[in-house]
Amino acid sequence: MNRSPVAAHVRAIPRSGIRDFFEVVQTMHDVISLGIGEPDFVTPWHIREAAIYSLEKGRTGYTSNLGLPKLRTAIAGYVAQHFRVSYAAPTEVLVTVGVSEAIDLALRALLDPGDEVLYHEPCYVSYSPSIALAHGVPVPVPTRAEDGFALRAEALAARITPRSKVLMLNFPTNPTGGILPLGELEAIAALCRRHDLIVLTDEIYSELIYDGTPHHSIASLPGMRERTVLLHGFSKAFAMTGWRIGYACAPAELIEAMMKIHQYGILCASITSQEAATEALVRGTPGIEPMRRDYEARRNYVVKAFNDLGLPCLRPRGAFYVFPDIRPTGRTSQEFALGLLKEKKVAVVPGPAFGACGEGFVRACYATSLPQLKEAMRLIGEFCKELRVGS
Repeated sequence: MNRSPVAAHVRAIPRSGIRDFFEVVQTMHDVISLGIGEPDFVTPWHIREAAIYSLEKGRTGYTSNLGLPKLRTAIAGYVAQHFRVSYAAPTEVLVTVGVSEAIDLALRALLDPGDEVLYHEPCYVSYSPSIALAHGVPVPVPTRAEDGFALRAEALAARITPRSKVLMLNFPTNPTGGILPLGELEAIAALCRRHDLIVLTDEIYSELIYDGTPHHSIASLPGMRERTVLLHGFSKAFAMTGWRIGYACAPAELIEAMMKIHQYGILCASITSQEAATEALVRGTPGIEPMRRDYEARRNYVVKAFNDLGLPCLRPRGAFYVFPDIRPTGRTSQEFALGLLKEKKVAVVPGPAFGACGEGFVRACYATSLPQLKEAMRLIGEFCKELRVGS
């Protein structure tokens, strides 16, 4: 074969920095992992039982491409209450295979080749590749620790061009736990209206917010519902990562476009997962708060522990990650993470996995038990002490 059979735009996409790092982790035993962003809670029993019952009743067929009507109705009700935005369940809600599929569908439905998509970094690893796979042009907008890793409207405005079509938001943010204050969100919304930008807002961590901080969705601001695709799912707040169930809410024209791609590529999300998700929304929301409080207590411990080690660590207001600054050690993010893994068997993710401006930081996920966190921080303390002695 004289040329690569792989499409050029796929060849150009790098492998996930998280997955590459964890290829190394999987070759080792007894590692304490603060790396994978997954709740350590099990899906509540009544949600699992609803799925089991649906199987026992023989509920094993296809659903509507849009998803089970009862689930879409439950989603519309939950979104109206939680995000303060109303959507029509029959035409403005699409059930997807996780939020990841919803992102892909939205980008493919919206982008023509060469359209630019703005997004903030550090950010979830899939955003830039997802844009490229949809033949768009990724345009990162750096955020800074001194701003709490919030996207600043001024920084966004500097990156807008005549080719800009979409803005992707994820607040609270993976990997930093940063949130977007209401004033900044309003300024960003004004930019979107002025420049006719469509917004994809990934709010998967919106239930996991701390210190009594309110959550605001850009879709709820004046003039934004009609230009926003609101993305959400069940993985984090309901501890349902393996169920692979998410959804998109948007004006009917956008949902119809996304559904056309979904019906030919996926057809529908698993009916068993949809039955479980319906139970989660109808009867499972009281279970969110105990998990949120537990995460908040862990966050408080981990933030103090990193700062006590001389590794500056912001107090994140959401999600379940911290993003400590490891530059005082004199090591790069990759050197620090690999050294910590090999010498102390503690796994954190190098910051550049989430974009170039993540250099000098690592991501640590505190969705693990407090005893495990305490042991991990003890070992990180040993590692930092040994680095100082050796330098």
